[in-house]
Amino acid sequence: MATSTFIRGIRLVPVRTASAPDSPVDIRIDNGIVAEIGRDLRPRSDDHVLDAAGRWAIPGLWDAHVHLTAWSQARAKLDVSGTASAAEVARIVADHVACLPAPWQGGAIIGYGFRPATWPTAPTVAELDAVSGAHPVILGSADIHTGWLNSKALALLGVEPRTGPLLESEWFDLQPAVARLTAAGGDADLMLRAAVADAAAVGVVGVVDFEMAANHLDWPRRFDAGIDQLRVRPVTYAEHLDDAIAAGLRTGATFPSGHGLLTQGSLKIFSDGSLNTRTAYCCEPYADGYALESPRGRRVYTLPELEDLLTRGRRGGFDIALHAIGDAAVDQALTAFDSTGTRGSIEHAQLIRLADIARMRALGIRASVQPAHLLDDRDVTDQCWPDRADRCFALRSMLDGGVELALGSDAPVSPLDPWVAMAAAVHRATGDDAPWNPAESLTVEQALAASTDGQGTIGVGSRGDVVLVDDNPLKSTGSTAEAAHLLTNIGVAATVAAGRVTHLAM
Repeated sequence: MATSTFIRGIRLVPVRTASAPDSPVDIRIDNGIVAEIGRDLRPRSDDHVLDAAGRWAIPGLWDAHVHLTAWSQARAKLDVSGTASAAEVARIVADHVACLPAPWQGGAIIGYGFRPATWPTAPTVAELDAVSGAHPVILGSADIHTGWLNSKALALLGVEPRTGPLLESEWFDLQPAVARLTAAGGDADLMLRAAVADAAAVGVVGVVDFEMAANHLDWPRRFDAGIDQLRVRPVTYAEHLDDAIAAGLRTGATFPSGHGLLTQGSLKIFSDGSLNTRTAYCCEPYADGYALESPRGRRVYTLPELEDLLTRGRRGGFDIALHAIGDAAVDQALTAFDSTGTRGSIEHAQLIRLADIARMRALGIRASVQPAHLLDDRDVTDQCWPDRADRCFALRSMLDGGVELALGSDAPVSPLDPWVAMAAAVHRATGDDAPWNPAESLTVEQALAASTDGQGTIGVGSRGDVVLVDDNPLKSTGSTAEAAHLLTNIGVAATVAAGRVTHLAM
């Protein structure tokens, strides 16, 4: 087995620096660290050698917010995305039931991807009951905040009968059970291995896993089973915090079985809901919120309750990953960070008052954002937040205001593909469509820098995480649409994580 990896003839792409060598260089990675870099280096007899043939090299890419188990199982689910009404989803379910072979009759049908915010009517349990026959049906919304179940599924999961969907915490609490049902027809680890391989194929070397599960138990087992091709930072949730602390974990702690690649992440806390469920907590009422029970959305905790949770995490040695989508939720989150002296990130920060950007910078709070969400949320924003759309996904304002950005996908909400996230941050539209609020676009350089977990231009002492691409991602283009097209068609030739080749296509 090679003790080091030698890569010949790479062109370094400058990341977080003004320049890089203008001609190809060779690098050697020893023990997971870039140990040598220069021209005309010679490989050692025990080196694993890659000939980059002049390809461009960037630091390994990260997804700063992913639900990896849910993403791995998405391909096993019924896709009901792109639907315009509950009736259209019901037709898809009915057609699916009609096509199932006899051995599958009565088995659970699990789907994902619906977005009900723009539907003419809210979905009902009765609509699914009418088309599902003997099957329990469990459908998750694209934003993961709503579960639409038929009566058989409610009974199967031990939920009291109801007429409408499950929202927020009621739905979140069912996620482990839904994951087990999804994997019942196959091998959950096999699904996860495929998802990890797919991630490596697009240059991903690390993820922050927000799966709603006992991650401090699940991930060591997976590494022991050989699912160890990514750096993983699993978060913990409040219900598992005491167990994680008892196991000696805190943010930044490495797991003994993780080979240095498995590191404890933050304590994840929800402070509000989402735009598509109209539960994101806002300073002003939703434009279409006149019939809502909570026209401004909902906060999950009062400020004292939130402060207690942050303090509990801080005392246990945990940073905080605080979900806040609406501007009132962001405001409350910053107040809680300030009063408790905790540190960490605001996850999503989809709608933000521009005055709060200075507060984020002063507190050192990172913005963990998912640019591809704006591709899906443009229409619902026009319906729900037309008076504040200019403050949605304010990526450039946050960056210019001194706030650190970390790009992610929130997969399965968006694909686990950092090139898609970067393209959305740069162009803020799909294809040749006109950009949405282009003043908030990032440059390609900025989007790339926000996708490498703080790593800059590859050099001696860098992590041994290298991605070889077929074109220069910083190549000059004539428009943001052309830049986005370049990014999403870049061609990943090889991915090296901690000195180990995890993907090779050259």
